[in-house]
Amino acid sequence: MKILPNLVERFLAAALVVLGAAIFTAAQSKMERTTAPQRVWHPSRDARLGTPLCRAGDPAAQGSDLKTPTGVKRNSRPEESSPANPPQQSTRDPELVKYSYEFSQPQFYVRHIVIEHDGNGRGKISLERLNEDTTIIEPVELSPTALSRIAALWQGMRFLDSQENYQSDKQFPHLGTMRLKMEQGTRQRTAEFNWTNDHDASALVNEYRRVADQAIFVFDISVARENQPLNAPKLMELLESLLKREGLSDPHQLIPLLKDLSTDEHLPLIARNHAVRLLKKIEK
Repeated sequence: MKILPNLVERFLAAALVVLGAAIFTAAQSKMERTTAPQRVWHPSRDARLGTPLCRAGDPAAQGSDLKTPTGVKRNSRPEESSPANPPQQSTRDPELVKYSYEFSQPQFYVRHIVIEHDGNGRGKISLERLNEDTTIIEPVELSPTALSRIAALWQGMRFLDSQENYQSDKQFPHLGTMRLKMEQGTRQRTAEFNWTNDHDASALVNEYRRVADQAIFVFDISVARENQPLNAPKLMELLESLLKREGLSDPHQLIPLLKDLSTDEHLPLIARNHAVRLLKKIEK
C-alpha cells in the first residue's frame, strides 16, 4: 500500500520542521543573553523626578550615549559646567596698586625726583638736575628684599585709611619737600611734609632715597662708560661710600653690573680694580 510511505514522509517533514524551530529558538535565546539590552527613554516611566535614565552598572550606561528628553546628548563622563558669573580680578592685585614718592628742592643738585611703582616693584624714576632742562626717565624694579621692606611700611602706616598729618611742628623747608602718594582703585591719598617725627613715614622716605641713589649711580656709570670713562673712578668711590653707610636699596642688584665693569677695558684700571673690591664686599 502507498499510504504507509506517505505517512512516513509527512512524519519526517514534520520532525524536520520542529527540529529547525528548536535550533532557531536556542540560537535566539543565546544571542539575547550575550547582547546588552538597550534602554529607551519612556516619557511615562522615566520623566518622573529622580528616575535615572539608566541604572548604575547597567551595560547600557557604559560606552553608550543616551539622549535626554530635551534631545541634548549626554555622555558617560559628566561635563564641567562653567560658572555663571566668573570671578572678577581682585582689587588687591599688586598691579592695581600704585605707589609714588616725590622729592623737590630747587637748590639741590638733583632738584626733583619722582619714583613710581606698582605692588610688584616695577615702575620708573624721573630725575631733574640743577641747570638742566631735560628730565631723565629710567625704568626701576625694586628687589624682593627692598619691596618687602617698603610694602611693610606702607601697610604699617595704613596710608589710605589714615588721616595722619606727618608734618612735624618744626618746619625745615631748606631740606626739601617730600610727597607720598598711594592709589588703589578709586581711592587715593597724598601726604606732603618737609620733616616728620613719624617713624614709619621717615623710614619709608629713607627707603626711597636709597632706591633713588642706587638708580642715579646706575645711570651715571652707564653714561661714563659710553662718553666719560675718566669719571668712573669718582663714581666707584661714591658707590663705596653709599655701601659703607647702607645708602643702597639692595647692593646685590649691582653684582651683575660690577662684574661687567671689572672687565670693561674702556674704563681706567683703577675703576676696574675698585669694582672687584666692591664685589668681594657685597658677596661676603
